[in-house]
Amino acid sequence: MSSEGKPPRPPRARRTDGDRLRSALLVLAEHRAQVITHGEKAWASITFGGTRHSLSLLFAGEEAIEAGERFIAALPEHEFTLPGQLVADAGISEVEHRLVPSPRLVVQCELLLLSDA
Repeated sequence: MSSEGKPPRPPRARRTDGDRLRSALLVLAEHRAQVITHGEKAWASITFGGTRHSLSLLFAGEEAIEAGERFIAALPEHEFTLPGQLVADAGISEVEHRLVPSPRLVVQCELLLLSDA
């Protein structure tokens, strides 16, 4: 306990590059999507190192689907600003659109982040 009689605060969890990427994608998705999967693998070439990210985003409902369609159009050319990272490649690998039982769009995207050292 501290001198004020309160227990010490637990340390705040550090945001990872993956956390920052998810946040940036949700902004691009107009906060209308939910990340349902996120995989991350180390990646390296002779000259660069980084991570490859694979994410699935769910857009549920008509308005969300419209935001999802804008997300699909914008992602490949979007300029991300992630501290210490450069998004070298971003693309859509799969899109699943369903109307029944309720309108939904699932977007699979792949991004390559390079360490900006």
